[in-house]
Amino acid sequence: MLQDRVAVITGAGRGIGRATALLFAREGAKVAVSDIDEAPAQQTVAEILGAGGEAIACVGDVTAAGFAETLLAAAATRWGAVHILINNAGFTWDGLISGMSDEQWDKIVDLHLKAPFRMIRAAAPHFVEAAKREMEAGGVPVARKIVNISSVAGVSGNPGQANYSSAKSGVIGLTRTVCKEWARYNVQSNCVAFGFIETRLTAEKEKGVDVEIDGRKIAVGVPEKLRQGFIQMIPAGRPGTPEEAARALLFFASPLSDYVSGQLLVVGGGLT
Repeated sequence: MLQDRVAVITGAGRGIGRATALLFAREGAKVAVSDIDEAPAQQTVAEILGAGGEAIACVGDVTAAGFAETLLAAAATRWGAVHILINNAGFTWDGLISGMSDEQWDKIVDLHLKAPFRMIRAAAPHFVEAAKREMEAGGVPVARKIVNISSVAGVSGNPGQANYSSAKSGVIGLTRTVCKEWARYNVQSNCVAFGFIETRLTAEKEKGVDVEIDGRKIAVGVPEKLRQGFIQMIPAGRPGTPEEAARALLFFASPLSDYVSGQLLVVGGGLT
């Protein structure tokens, strides 16, 4: 479904991003695997290459100035074009509003909202300008795809996640604005809001998984009692898998969605 397409996927070293990179490669895409950590990025690339696909690793922080342009340019330089952008990178840094620091707020909003904005802006030469050239030549622009990742927390809010919920709500507005600005260039911009998907961010917090923020380690995950409470709220009765999550992204990245834009798809086993 993605033969000869070039996809840029952020946060592709682990979890949903990794599953998406592997799936897209199996469907024929050439994949730029972006992650802040080199080892998992290289591992994802190695798996794609080992299966006969094409991929490169682009290591860096999506919140860093200039990284978006560097990432898009790396993919375009390697393969001559970019057709698909998946804004997936992220983690959570929770806290109640009364105790949330400005740093907590800014870091998560920068990661989940400002970084996707920068990625989309950096994609303009590869999406909009390329489409204009195709139109000037008398042709129909190639369909190009942007898929942003939101969350059910961005749709309904979630206690302890004012920063994350606000950013994930904002990315829905960003998605729909891009749709209205770029649809004329045959760019489809859509958003997937995930529910409880089994990744290191939703794993049992007591197991000690953490991420590094400016040299400090921040524990991620969910306390087990809270995890079980979330799971009981899912009508399907279980969390989703990264592979199930990736299939929704494949729909929005594929020709199946060539006349679908500005949409929000909740992938949560019945959660709304």
